Amino acid sequence: MRPRAPHPPATQQPHRSDWKRKAAGRRPPFRGAPRASGDGAVILYGWHTVKAALENPARRIRRLYATANAARRLAEDGVALAVEPELVRPDVIAQRLGPDAVHNGLLAEADPLPSPELEEIEPAGIVLVLDQITDPHNVGAILRTAAGFAVDAVITTARHSPEATGVLAKSASGALEYVPIVTVQNLARALATLRERGYSLVGLDSTGDADLGDAALRAPLALVLGAEGKGLRQLTRATCDQVARLDLPGRIKSLNVSNAAALALYVVTKRTGSLERPKPSRGPLAG
Repeated sequence: MRPRAPHPPATQQPHRSDWKRKAAGRRPPFRGAPRASGDGAVILYGWHTVKAALENPARRIRRLYATANAARRLAEDGVALAVEPELVRPDVIAQRLGPDAVHNGLLAEADPLPSPELEEIEPAGIVLVLDQITDPHNVGAILRTAAGFAVDAVITTARHSPEATGVLAKSASGALEYVPIVTVQNLARALATLRERGYSLVGLDSTGDADLGDAALRAPLALVLGAEGKGLRQLTRATCDQVARLDLPGRIKSLNVSNAAALALYVVTKRTGSLERPKPSRGPLAG
């Protein structure tokens, strides 16, 4: 569905009585970390996250909550709105998300994006495979990095993976709309399918056999990342063609998994020549 033309922006802060009338018919706020709602909608909040979703024709927005300033900013940026925004005070959005969430005056309820099949990903560049990485902050940061390096897809398991909503979406800063997430039931079988399609499978682990900068790399390449602490599971490690490490010169020899993903992607894209691939039309994601 293509977004319709933007609605005229609000030019004045609605009167306090208007807030009360709108709030009377609104669902009660939920507390704690935002997750997918009971009707299957995902929760998206924050400027970059919601703006990218509004600009994605494949994303169906169900409801949009915005402060007057945020709605005005969307209009000034020429963002087409597929639904009429419900103008609310910042504290109304904060009540939905919890005290620590930075929402920038925007919250959307949307349909989840479809998960493509492995066979739909063209075997030409780089994919990231996440082996039971459960922290939504880490997965979101990995997705943001993946968008920056033009990764073709991120592959996760149906179990032991966070939902693509709330904190993950905010940490991804809009990357959910740019990087397909492929959800598989069995990671070992998915890796075998990638190998059959021509991918080289390279696991990343602190106990790897060689430094990633010295490993034999080629595209298409699947870079496999394990959870912090546990690392790659035994079967995942055994299924990889090779397991490499990141040699660091300092006294700390390991990185947060999202930081390790960023460094590893820089190394492999330089080594495989993927940085020479055509760049996407959209500019880089802002902070």
